[in-house]
Amino acid sequence: MKLAALLAVLVIAQPSLVAENGITTPETTIWLDAPAKDFTQSSPMGNGRMGAMMFGGVDEERIVLNESSVWSGSRQDADRKGASKVLPEIRRLLLEGKNPEAEALANANFTCQGPGSGGGAYGCYQVLGNLHLTFLGCDTNAPVTNYRRELGLTEAVTRLHFSRGGVAFTREMFVSAPDEVMVLRLSADRSGQISFETRLDRPERFETQADTDHGLLMTGQLDNGVDGKGVRYAARVRVLHRGGEVSVHGKVLSVTKADEVVLLITAATDYQGFAGRQTKDPLALSLKEMDRAALKSYDSLRKAQLVDYQKYFERVHLQLGPGPSAVNLKSTPDRIKALKDGADDPALAALYFNFGRYLLISSSRRGGLPPNLQGIWAEEIQPPWTGDWHLDVNVQMNYWPAEVCNLSDLTQPLFALIDSLREPGAKTAHEYYNARGWVAHVITNPWGFTSPGESASWGATTGGSAWLCQHLYDHYLFTRDRKFLQWAYPIMKGSAQFYADLLIEDPQHHWLVVAPANSPENHFRMADGREATISLGTTVHSQMLRYLFGACIESAKVLGVDPEFRKELADKCARLAPTKIGSDGRVMEWLEEYAEPEPHHRHVSHLWGLYPGDEISPATTPALAQAARKTLEARGDDGLGWSLAYKAALWARLGDGNHAWSLVRRALHPVETHEISYDNGGGVYPNMFDACPPFQIDGNFGVPAAIAEMLLQSHDGVIHLLPALPEAWQEGKVSGLRARGGFEVDMAWKNGRLTAATIRSEVGEPCRVSYLEKTIEVKIKKGKAIILDRL
Repeated sequence: MKLAALLAVLVIAQPSLVAENGITTPETTIWLDAPAKDFTQSSPMGNGRMGAMMFGGVDEERIVLNESSVWSGSRQDADRKGASKVLPEIRRLLLEGKNPEAEALANANFTCQGPGSGGGAYGCYQVLGNLHLTFLGCDTNAPVTNYRRELGLTEAVTRLHFSRGGVAFTREMFVSAPDEVMVLRLSADRSGQISFETRLDRPERFETQADTDHGLLMTGQLDNGVDGKGVRYAARVRVLHRGGEVSVHGKVLSVTKADEVVLLITAATDYQGFAGRQTKDPLALSLKEMDRAALKSYDSLRKAQLVDYQKYFERVHLQLGPGPSAVNLKSTPDRIKALKDGADDPALAALYFNFGRYLLISSSRRGGLPPNLQGIWAEEIQPPWTGDWHLDVNVQMNYWPAEVCNLSDLTQPLFALIDSLREPGAKTAHEYYNARGWVAHVITNPWGFTSPGESASWGATTGGSAWLCQHLYDHYLFTRDRKFLQWAYPIMKGSAQFYADLLIEDPQHHWLVVAPANSPENHFRMADGREATISLGTTVHSQMLRYLFGACIESAKVLGVDPEFRKELADKCARLAPTKIGSDGRVMEWLEEYAEPEPHHRHVSHLWGLYPGDEISPATTPALAQAARKTLEARGDDGLGWSLAYKAALWARLGDGNHAWSLVRRALHPVETHEISYDNGGGVYPNMFDACPPFQIDGNFGVPAAIAEMLLQSHDGVIHLLPALPEAWQEGKVSGLRARGGFEVDMAWKNGRLTAATIRSEVGEPCRVSYLEKTIEVKIKKGKAIILDRL
């Protein structure tokens, strides 16, 4: 089959793959047939800064409210003074093969000062509060019928419908980025049926009071870990109504016999950091935004929100199927269970793909904080792992779908976080390693924490900043934005300077290796039976440094700067320890073939060079690719939510679509809301939140990235069309995916074979396109497209 029998320079529009607004489609609607009993059954909404979770109770509605800068803690100096003085001794012990002794010394001297993420000024992400609506005047003995709560991903709106006592009730909620307001409308098909009492609260540190005769105000101040005077916040709710009466008594807002009610919710904090709105008066700002929103009609607020949201969401359309029509009749939890039982429902994968895009649009907007381990959705004062940013896969995975899924402009919060770590990271680099540049270890927060964690077994890992910088250069590769590269290059250079100083020579092979080094969160057993986590060099460090050094060299060439630094990096890059294949045919995780206490460990860090890196490929490094396959087979297909996502992406890079699809199916296994154990394996909760478990949002982003990799790859200088298409996806369409080099790609296939493709170019670079075993070179003018058909 020829790749292209016809090339024509045209610009065409891909037919829309979604239904008109208001029409339910199996790829774009998450719906449940009962109120949420738990956070992981509720419906998430957000505008990048504010989040809401609607539970949809009939008699009692609870809506969890979030604001991305509601963080306890404060800036601190957690670096150990003079820690670098023990670095030579740690290295000596490693060179002598005394890894446990080196780890003990690191634990005593090479961790952070103080409790780290265990408390104090480190802080944690927290819930803003809860909005409670207690409904009155209904016959609670009357049965509830036709209950349906749906989250429409094409519109970013949650709708609730049910009937009771002969009345049909509707609730509709969205969170608007243009107007910085949450909007909830309640209506019924008969007049005078809307009566309820409203309260605002949170688990601690709050005061609620009347806010005019139509609203409530909740204020408080979080604990900064020092004197208790941390971030101040304000949240307001105001009622706009048609018919009926509204009153406030104490801390309760009452609505009686209204025909229709619109609740507006605004929130603000005085967080002063690398992102956010930099206000010192959250009371004034929340009031200003409330007054402004209250002057607009519901339809006006709704229209502005829809236009803003759809400019992101409508860039990409995916249809996998057609699947059985019966899926339209099943609730989402039932579809998830049916898939586990063997049902054919490729549209469920498309739904999860779209849900990931929805969540990124809803949690990452320019000027804001990047989504943390919870995204922006949390109901606790102390969420799992403090709800911070983990730098050894998690925050990176949050942004894996951004470039390929055409949401490149939503990466700015991540880049702002990276930039904010340079100054504190330079101090950390000096205190611990006496090195140039900057470093961030494994965990960070809005207060610039770059020190090692509180335990060397996991917290001494130095790879966080190198991995973060991969996103900077990849953004340039996708966009070819030279102005961005000029901004990003000094950040990458500082990171590369640190690692260049960190390298030492391995006396056995004379390679350059990082020391001390960890393979994230994993450990090994030495020949004498003792176990350790700190080693002399790791595969993941070498892979990341090859990428980082290469990125800096190429960036400096493009910008015409730093010839001497380029040479330094080129010389050291040539001496980095290679990715090695062990005697068992697998990729080695460490320099030595240590025994594995956990052969099925959740991390697969030594395959970083396969994904998200680019040094392992079936086409260019077939032996390493085969070793990577054996590594994955030995690791197994079970795992936590984010780990399943990572493995799916790795199998996609190996071109094995069937195995990647099996991992996607595994990532969609149903997990009950009560299952929160970290050891029970991953899947999805009823609302499609990723179950690590507990809820952790990275898998919600990792699986869509893996699905995109199954359909399109461009990491090796070639645009690969349908490189890992599983047999289960015999028919489908996708439009709007992005490829490196400034390209946008649409495709259609049938009977497992590509039938048409359109490639558009934003910058006019030459393009190599591959399908199956055929590769062609084409030229596309800037702003134009080519159509490949009769394939």
